[in-house]
Amino acid sequence: MSTPRVALVTGSNKGIGLAVVRALCQQFAGDVYLTARDVGRGTDAVRSLKSEGLNPLFHQLDITNPDSRRSVRDFLQEKYGGLDVLINNAAIAFKVVDPTPFAVQAEVTLNTNFFATRDLCNELLPIIKPRGRVVNVSSVAGSMALKQCSQELQARFRSKDISEEELDSLMQSFVEEAKSGVHTQRGWPNWGYGVSKIGVTVLSRIQAWKIQRERPQDNILINACCPGWVRTDMAGLQATKSPDEGAITPVYLALLPPGAEQPHGQFVSEKEVQGW
Repeated sequence: MSTPRVALVTGSNKGIGLAVVRALCQQFAGDVYLTARDVGRGTDAVRSLKSEGLNPLFHQLDITNPDSRRSVRDFLQEKYGGLDVLINNAAIAFKVVDPTPFAVQAEVTLNTNFFATRDLCNELLPIIKPRGRVVNVSSVAGSMALKQCSQELQARFRSKDISEEELDSLMQSFVEEAKSGVHTQRGWPNWGYGVSKIGVTVLSRIQAWKIQRERPQDNILINACCPGWVRTDMAGLQATKSPDEGAITPVYLALLPPGAEQPHGQFVSEKEVQGW
């Protein structure tokens, strides 16, 4: 008996992630895993989708926890022989009025949105199956933040030869310079969330180039995307899109047909490749 295909969505007990799971349950031919840090919230979300006639599965996952990342990797490898679709949706954002000092906001935001996403990718990309799809949920905030960076930083983030190590170093520099209160003098915007999404978009480009070099015959496509301004706890109720509308572009990239070669290594919004 052949092993079923499998998709996994991080941070998917609510908001865009939950809507992505809903759409995959309707459109993806395989098992779909809803994941959450909190088991209770995750199982409640699964129960809610099952009441709609859908059949998601649940696995606990805290992307900031090394043991949790390894646990989900080992589970997928043992049960499915790998992973077909990965959607990295888990992220945090501080509210504009949050009194938390900027240095703390910068460190916490980068640790989750960039470093933990990178670490999960490093666990799961080696087990992505041929014709696999990886979607890193980024944001137009990254593009906006990039334009606020110094010309030198913009050049590095747009470079075709930037390595993951250099990107890590740049992201860490932002955190350290934010702690020292000198980040704006060093060419950074005053925007932790925006910088974290610069990191996610550039990481996606680096991952795409790397997998193309290392596994050229496997037709694995890796992209970043912006779901749009979506009514969630993070973005607020004034946003213009529903979560289901926000799920459209991530799901489109997750379900690119087997023979597709593009988009790959791109930043996509409204199902269209955007300049970077």
